[in-house]
Amino acid sequence: MKSILIIIITFFIFQLNYAQENDTIPRKSINIIRIANAPKIDGVLDDEVWIHAPIATNFVERTPTNGIAIPDSLQTNVKIVYDDLGIYFGATLNDPDIANIPKELTERDNIGNDDFFFILLNGYNDRQQSLQFIITAAGVQYDAKMTNDNEDSSWNGVWYSAVQINEKDWVVEIFIPYSELRFPKKNIQEWGLNMEREYRRSGARYSWSPVDNSKGSFSIYDGEIYGIQNINTPTRLSFQPYISTYLNNYDGTTEVSVNGGMDLKYGINDAFTLDMILIPDFGQTKFDDAVLNLSAFEVQYNEQRPFFTEGTELFSKGNLFYSRRVGGNPSGRPELLENEEFTSFPTTVDLLNALKISGRTDNGLGIGFFNAVTKKTYATIKNTENNTFRKQLVEPLTNYNILVLDQRFGENSSVSIVNTNTTRDGNFRDANATGLYLDLTNKKNTMNYWANAEGSWVMDEGTKFGTEGVLGIAKINGKNRLNVQMDYRSKDYDINDLGYSGFTNYINYSGYYGYRYLQPKGFLNTMYLNFNVFHQRRLEPDLFSNLILNFNSSFTTKEFFNFGFGFETTPLGTQDIYEPRVAGRYLELPSYYDQWIYFSTDYRKKLRLSASADWYKYDEKGRGILNIDVNPSFQVSDKFKVLLSTTISLSDKEQGFVDLLDDEIVIGSRNRNTIINSLESRYIFNNKMALNLAFRHYYTEVQYDRFFNLQPNGTLHLRNGFENTFDTTYNSWNIDLRYSWWFAPGSQLTLLYRNAIDSYIENSKINFSNNFNILFDQPQINSLSLRVSYFLDYNRMKNWFKNDRISPDPPRMANTYGKI
Repeated sequence: MKSILIIIITFFIFQLNYAQENDTIPRKSINIIRIANAPKIDGVLDDEVWIHAPIATNFVERTPTNGIAIPDSLQTNVKIVYDDLGIYFGATLNDPDIANIPKELTERDNIGNDDFFFILLNGYNDRQQSLQFIITAAGVQYDAKMTNDNEDSSWNGVWYSAVQINEKDWVVEIFIPYSELRFPKKNIQEWGLNMEREYRRSGARYSWSPVDNSKGSFSIYDGEIYGIQNINTPTRLSFQPYISTYLNNYDGTTEVSVNGGMDLKYGINDAFTLDMILIPDFGQTKFDDAVLNLSAFEVQYNEQRPFFTEGTELFSKGNLFYSRRVGGNPSGRPELLENEEFTSFPTTVDLLNALKISGRTDNGLGIGFFNAVTKKTYATIKNTENNTFRKQLVEPLTNYNILVLDQRFGENSSVSIVNTNTTRDGNFRDANATGLYLDLTNKKNTMNYWANAEGSWVMDEGTKFGTEGVLGIAKINGKNRLNVQMDYRSKDYDINDLGYSGFTNYINYSGYYGYRYLQPKGFLNTMYLNFNVFHQRRLEPDLFSNLILNFNSSFTTKEFFNFGFGFETTPLGTQDIYEPRVAGRYLELPSYYDQWIYFSTDYRKKLRLSASADWYKYDEKGRGILNIDVNPSFQVSDKFKVLLSTTISLSDKEQGFVDLLDDEIVIGSRNRNTIINSLESRYIFNNKMALNLAFRHYYTEVQYDRFFNLQPNGTLHLRNGFENTFDTTYNSWNIDLRYSWWFAPGSQLTLLYRNAIDSYIENSKINFSNNFNILFDQPQINSLSLRVSYFLDYNRMKNWFKNDRISPDPPRMANTYGKI
């Protein structure tokens, strides 16, 4: 193993010299002009400022046929100007069949069956991170942050747009305030820019600055904007106060509450921004998709709270930050005395406040600081003998910190340092983690190299120190792609106070070879063939864990029918080092082969269907897993859409941990059947108002037939006479009915009704109808809530109290949001 490490490290160092070869990509450019009076944002380019505005034209097809000129029938011209408030775009998009232009209405930050136009702006011109602004032909806004082709749509900017569909073309007019952009403080600005249009009927995408799909990420092909200079940007300060009210009923008890608070955003300068949440309210966040978890690890749920999803790309470096830790489960669980029981144990901790400071200097140094404080949290314990109660602290006052330094260089490379810290008041557990991350791509954009090193410190009745390391090399150009990677985690690696560790005590070796079409060929638009090999060993003490061989494929026809299939096998079986839940032990599993197939129909059609089937067959009689997914959707009209989903998982004779008794690890043989049904219907009144109904029912049953004692060599010995009290049936039922209205820029009213039920029964093989009877006999949560938030910009507010106006005048809007 040491020899392999030395070879990989030597090759990595050797390749660093090769990485500096220069291969400059030609860049398209446009020189724009300053205007004195802002245009009206109405989708009609009849304002005087557009007459002499510079024009960006000559778009080029990016997909599916890369590199050919846009046809004359789709001629696209974009005019661009600026003033001290922001930058303006006026795009005219020709269309040979304007009557059939796809314009499905969706909620904000969603794109359906739509033609659309989008802008990528990079204020640092470093070809690595851009802000994305999209407007569909239906007038719906979508925005995101894009970092090296990784898109984060959780960011919501406040910008202004309008669409006008004419006889032979459609027109988009956009105003993006400087308050939504990030750029260095200097007199002469040079920004990265690309623009694209989607022509849905042929599935073609056209870009202003040509993109070579044979190598590198999309962002390195930005063009450039010149001409922006000596801008006197207004103060970047905004407030978003909210008020919310809740009517909650649970098990016959009704509670009414009213909350109020505010989010604040302050531009420290043109590059750095402070985000602060005062008196947070997350009552309208989406329900988690609950599951019955029988694994050795906790379920990792997606973040639902907007403050923790927006503008956190710096804090996601290295995966040291799992935001659900902040305000998540309490860290302490007190031991009960004799004749005591919990009458209440909180599942979450209340957040007092949180702030983020992030930005990037002119030389490419990104700096991020995150801080959050959660309040003391108590459990209630009852003495069953004397009927007295006591409070027990389960989470003290806790402070969470993250510091990130991210230096970009060479247009496509970066080095980052991340530190996370969790400090709890008193004698509770504290933790610290630090990571160093290098991502290097050569100037030719043909090779990528990465190396990570992390250390974790946990202080809890002593100090525990763990490490993680990653080293990898990849060929990233052409039809043939390759990569190799080695990564390891020590047994004491633990970032679970502010991150998510999962598997530990391993060393992995992996390799990949891929072949792809770069241009359409025959009846196919795209083809991807991928081969993977994965070898895992336990690190301490050394033990073979598994060897996985994998092939997968994906094809898209010229009629936009997508399909694929694959195969995977573990020819040597698996030594599972996690399922026994005891360090140093392992469970021997037989080898398996797995095959799957999937397809999805043309996304441009009103009726769409995707489906997949996945079958694991183990080298043991009667043991296997069958997974089936079916997902139809129907676009009834441009306003109304219905989506269905059914997932069925049938697992026979699987083996898993049951209990630890008298130092014996008990493993059970079980059948587990799971069915998940969901329904979502959306009625979109217009591009500002929507009604959404979401339903999900999760059902799983687990039935044990035999129990075993786990032997030191990983095999099983039948345990007779063991009482079966582990059969389970679990149901989870959620309904959300939500009305949303974006009544002003950045301002939203949400009316939400929720119903939630779950049931956990220590039994299986229940008649399906009886199962529902049991479910609906459980206590239900019924909740009705109303939340109104209003975006207030400091520069608008100060004009309310004086007669003079900002010069130049702010843009005038058509009557879509009302006047601003």
